[in-house]
Amino acid sequence: MKITSFINVFLVVAILGLGSCAKRNLTYFSDIGPDSNMTLISPAFEEPKIVPGDLLDIKVSTLNPETNVLFNYGVLSAERRGDAQVSQDPNVRGYLVDNKGFIEFPTLGLIHIEGLNKEEIKLLLKEKMASMVKDPKIEIRFLNFKVTVIGEVNRPSTFTVPTERITILEALGLAGDMTAFALRENVLLIRETPEGKALHRFNIGNKEVLTSPFYYLKQNDVIYVEADKKKLSQANVNPNTVTALSILSSLVVALIFNYNQIFR
Repeated sequence: MKITSFINVFLVVAILGLGSCAKRNLTYFSDIGPDSNMTLISPAFEEPKIVPGDLLDIKVSTLNPETNVLFNYGVLSAERRGDAQVSQDPNVRGYLVDNKGFIEFPTLGLIHIEGLNKEEIKLLLKEKMASMVKDPKIEIRFLNFKVTVIGEVNRPSTFTVPTERITILEALGLAGDMTAFALRENVLLIRETPEGKALHRFNIGNKEVLTSPFYYLKQNDVIYVEADKKKLSQANVNPNTVTALSILSSLVVALIFNYNQIFR
C-alpha cells in the first residue's frame, strides 16, 4: 500500500472515530424550554417509618425540672443533684432501635416503635406518661438519617443529613454534582424495603423526576450514578496501547505536514 493510501485510510478512520463520539446533553431538565412557565406537583412528603438500626434523639420537657431528668436519656448516673440523678457522660446520647424494633426509655422501660413515624411515637410516649406527668412536650429527630451517593459524582460518600426531608437533587448536590461522564439518563436508586431491595431509575434530564414518587429519599437510600460508555471503554484500554496509538498519531501527523518534502 502506498503511503498516500495509508494516510487517507488513517484520516478516514480518525474522522469516523470523531463522528462516533455522540454529543451528550449535560443539562438538567432539558425538556423544560427557556420560556416555559409551568407548575409541577411534587409528591407529598411522607414521614419516614422507624426501622431497626435507627438512632433517635428524644427530648422530654415538662414544667417540673426533676421530672425532665427522669424522662430524658442517661438518668442513671452515679452523681446526684438534689433528688434527681443526672448523666455526666457526654458520649451517651440517642436511642438505638434494636433488631426487634424496641428502644429502652428511661422510667418507661422497653417501648416498641418500629413502623411508627415521629408523630406517632410522640403520641405513644404521651399516653405512657399520662399518669406521671401533665402535658409533656416531646421533640424527636433522627441522628443517623443517611443516604449514600456513589459512581460518577465529584464527592462520592455516605452523608448523614440533619433532616429526613431530602430529595434526590439535594443528595446529588451533597456529592458535588455529577461529573461530565455521568449517565444522567439512567441514575439508579436502591432502597431497602421489608420485601427486599427496591430499584428505580431516574432520567435527570427529564422534568418528570420532580413528580416521581421517589423524589424524596428515605433513610439508607443508595444513589448510583453510572458512567457513560466512553469512559468505560477508556477504563478498559491498555495504557500501553494508548501510548502506542499516541506515538503513531504523532508520526502520521508529521508525515502529513511534511508530505511535499518527503514524497515529492
